[in-house]
Amino acid sequence: MDGLLSRGDLHGYQQYSAEFIVEHPIAALFLDCGLGKTVITLTALEELMFDRFEIRKSLVICPLRVCGVWKNEVEKWKHIQELRLSVVIGSEKERITALSRKANVYVINRENVEWLVAHGQWDFDMVVLDELSSFKSHRAKRFKALKKVRPMVKRIVGLTGTPAPNGLIDLWAEIGILDMGQRLGRFIGGYRERFFVPDKRSREMVYSYKPREGAEEAIYGLISDICISMKAVDYLEMPECIYNQVEVIMSEKEMKVYRQMEKDMLLPYEDGDIDAVNAAGLSNKLMQMANGAVYDENGAVKHIHDRKLEAIEDLVEAANGKPVLVAYWYQHDLARIRERIGAVELDSAEDFQKWNAGEIPVAVIHPASAGHGLNLQAGGSTLIWFGLTWSLELYQQTNARLWRQGQKETVVIHHLIAKNTLDERVMAALEKKDCGQSALVDAVRARIGGMADGHGRTV
Repeated sequence: MDGLLSRGDLHGYQQYSAEFIVEHPIAALFLDCGLGKTVITLTALEELMFDRFEIRKSLVICPLRVCGVWKNEVEKWKHIQELRLSVVIGSEKERITALSRKANVYVINRENVEWLVAHGQWDFDMVVLDELSSFKSHRAKRFKALKKVRPMVKRIVGLTGTPAPNGLIDLWAEIGILDMGQRLGRFIGGYRERFFVPDKRSREMVYSYKPREGAEEAIYGLISDICISMKAVDYLEMPECIYNQVEVIMSEKEMKVYRQMEKDMLLPYEDGDIDAVNAAGLSNKLMQMANGAVYDENGAVKHIHDRKLEAIEDLVEAANGKPVLVAYWYQHDLARIRERIGAVELDSAEDFQKWNAGEIPVAVIHPASAGHGLNLQAGGSTLIWFGLTWSLELYQQTNARLWRQGQKETVVIHHLIAKNTLDERVMAALEKKDCGQSALVDAVRARIGGMADGHGRTV
């Protein structure tokens, strides 16, 4: 047991959070990356199982890449050594074997929730949703499957750093899967009617909703008894983070091609047209073109410009030998970036190790691969967004790979924005969503005696 951390090594806010889970059969913790939500939850599980005897068997549902993190965390801490974890991943045969193992905590990836429920051996009295925002869609199969067995669960915990990535409309499903509709209502239609009005629409089709006057405060009030939030900057010594927008300007000829696509939804070529069948398809094509290349109808890549590649070269040169991480979205972005600056793609545990060891000067990573549980802060402090994403969750999670506890340098996050293109709208949307989510997080912020509340006051 030598070298293991003990319960006394937990931060005060971690002790507080674990106790919150213990005292609340339904709990939602909105915790920033790096605050240690895994050990917090395992500490609560240990107390509920072995001190209070309230639960016998629990299930953790999390992203696939994070399944192993839960098991690894147990090995670090002395006070949770009694917990026996079984990771339920792999082929169906491997999953069935893992379920049959004697354990206290079973960890499964979210894609297999439907399979687990259908498997017919549901006997978990506590469920932990590691990434509550994975259940923001009431139409998703995983949501419907978990909803069926939710009445059989005595205790449930939702963990996330992004409680409302697309606005407050997401909260109905997330809170509903926790409390079975007690706070925000049992039906999405009733929730929308009560708190929202149509925003963007086309005749009878409503694409988005905006909160009615006073709705935000009302929603916060309804959920505040089961939710607490914490921001890393309030509880950890976080490095400074600088956000920078680097404007790139396409030539008149290049902009003409972009505008034609925007107007006609079609660019004719002899060997394969570039076309978009609907608004979503057009958005996708325009974002590709802003990056400098686009797929045609045959899957071939059509080159548009090199403005962002030139900007990356300048930024890498300006880094003066310091490692740089580049976030890309499309495969043709990856190919062009690698060809231009010789970047190495981070895709395996070995790649991540090399990056953190300082052996990779320029790396590229996809936001979907840079999700939960990945620590890259040892390898560098500069991130360049080559192409943006509409997803606030993926955006924040990727940034948090470098901007987290243990980072020794000031973190600089560059965004390459093609002027007068969809890039500007995506950037504005991310900033707006972030502001909206911050209001929610502030509304349910944990108040811990003797600790600063983030505004210089002691509470």
